[in-house]
Amino acid sequence: MVDVIFSLDFTSDVPIYQQIRNEIVTDIAKEEFLPGDRLPTIRGLAAEIGVNVMTVNKAYDLLKKEGYITADRRRGAIVMQLEGCDGKVTKKQRKELQLLIQELRIQQVPKEEVIRICSELYEEE
Repeated sequence: MVDVIFSLDFTSDVPIYQQIRNEIVTDIAKEEFLPGDRLPTIRGLAAEIGVNVMTVNKAYDLLKKEGYITADRRRGAIVMQLEGCDGKVTKKQRKELQLLIQELRIQQVPKEEVIRICSELYEEE
């Protein structure tokens, strides 16, 4: 089982289950969680971070739906090896990125700055 350290913001507009999901996805991307790693139990993680069991369950359900983890009652939640990834941006990801870029455009952030930040974040570990 992998130790988890989450940075949750209970005052954020982002729901806690989404923040948990985002933290786990980030940890997978940084290879802090590897395929085959067992995540904490739902009850254990809920107790550790001080949230309702249903909140963690919702985050795990979302991760399972998105293909990041598999879960069953006997083995728990396990990080999956992502299959069929072809290195292409999905339609959903493109729409989300497009919206974010439009928001930055409204805020008059220069294109060069957006590209610089994207590059910096992509290389970040």
